[in-house]
Amino acid sequence: MAAAQTFVIVGGGLAGAKAAETLRAEGFDGRVVLIAGEAELPYERPPLSKGYLLGSDDRSKALVHHRDWYTEQDVELRLDTRVTAVDSSAHEVELAGGERIGYHKLLLATGSVPRRLDAPGADLASVFYLRELPDADHLLDVLEPGHRVAVVGGGWIGLEVAAAARTHGAEVALVELTDLPLLPVLGPEVAQVFAELHREHGVDLHLGTGIREVIGADGRVVAVVTATGAEIMADTVVVGIGARPALELAEMAGLAVDDGVLVDASLRTSDPDIYAAGDIAEVDHPSLGGRVRVEHWANALDGGPVAARAMLGHDVSYDRLPYFFTDQYDLGMEYIGHAPPGSYDDVVLRGDVAGRAFYAFWLSAGRVLAGMHVNLWDDGVGPVEALVRSGRTVDASKLADPAVPIDQV
Repeated sequence: MAAAQTFVIVGGGLAGAKAAETLRAEGFDGRVVLIAGEAELPYERPPLSKGYLLGSDDRSKALVHHRDWYTEQDVELRLDTRVTAVDSSAHEVELAGGERIGYHKLLLATGSVPRRLDAPGADLASVFYLRELPDADHLLDVLEPGHRVAVVGGGWIGLEVAAAARTHGAEVALVELTDLPLLPVLGPEVAQVFAELHREHGVDLHLGTGIREVIGADGRVVAVVTATGAEIMADTVVVGIGARPALELAEMAGLAVDDGVLVDASLRTSDPDIYAAGDIAEVDHPSLGGRVRVEHWANALDGGPVAARAMLGHDVSYDRLPYFFTDQYDLGMEYIGHAPPGSYDDVVLRGDVAGRAFYAFWLSAGRVLAGMHVNLWDDGVGPVEALVRSGRTVDASKLADPAVPIDQV
C-alpha cells in the first residue's frame, strides 16, 4: 500500500483555511499541515475594518473555523510558526528553529504585507497598520468620543477605518495623496461620492498631499504634519497605503514571479507540486484574458478551494470575477469585474447618484469591464456580472436609463 501523502499549506488566512477544509471535504485522507505565522486561529480580514471594528460583530465571527474543527478534521495546525525556507528539490519546508516538514504538494497562501509609512516619527507606538486582529483590538480600545485619529491613505481600508472611528465618536482626519479618496480605483465620477459621504459624516479630508512627519512626545503621537505644512493633532495614526504580496518564500523556492506568483488557471505555479492562492497569486485568468492579481476577500475565499482541488488532481479552473464590497455609514456597495486604471474609456452612471442608490459601469469600446451598485440590494451585482461575462457591446444611453432593464441594454 502506498504511503499516505502530506499536503502542506503555508498561510493561516482565509485561503489557507478554506483549502484545508476542501481537502477533507473532497476525501483526502493524508496528512494536512496548516502553518500560520500568527498566534490566532485562521481568520478572515474584512471584519477588522468592518463589523468587528464597528463593534457590531463579536471577535469570534472573524474565525474561519473554531479550534475543535481542526482536531475533528485531523488538520495539523501550527500557529505562531514561521516558515523560513522552501526547498523545492527536497520537497521540504523549513521552520524557524530548524524543523523540516516534507510535502508531496505545497500551497503558498502567504498573503500581503502592509506598505510602511516612510516619514520621521512613523515608528512611534501609536502608529498602526490594520492587518491583524490585535491591531483591531487596540483600535477598539481607543476609539471613543474625543479621541483624535489621523488616517493615512484614502483606499478601502482607510475609508472603512474612518467610518468606524466616526461611528464610535472619534475625531477623524484623513490624508490622501490623490485628489479624491479611491480615485485610482473608481475614477473621479464615483470617487467624489465617497469624498462627499465622509465630509457629511465629519471627516476632515486633506487631499492631494502626503505625510511629511509624525510628531511625538514621550514616545506617542501628538500630531502629523502634511506635505503642504498642515499640522493635524492626533492621538492615533492608522496607515493604510496599500500592501505588497509576501513573495519571499516563492522566490526562495525558485518559482516564477512578477507582480505576484505566476500561476495557471488551476493555481499551479511553475513547479508542478507547488500552488499559490490569495493575495500572492497572479492568475492566468481564463475569463479576463490575461494575468490578474487581486487583494480581496473573495479571491481568498474562492481561490483556496480551487487550489486544493487542483492539488488532488482534479481538472479545475479559477474563473471567478474579482469581487469586493464595502460598508461605510449608510452606504453599502458591491463591485464585480476588473477595470484597472487606464483600461476603460467611459464611466456610465445609472440611478440616483445624489441619493446614493445607483449603478456605475466601467466600459472599454462599449464593453462593460466592471460595475458596482450602491445600496441597490434587490438585484445586487448579478446583472453586472452577466454583462461583464457576456463581453458584448452595449448601448451606453440605455445602460444609463433605469427604465431599461440591464439585461436589455
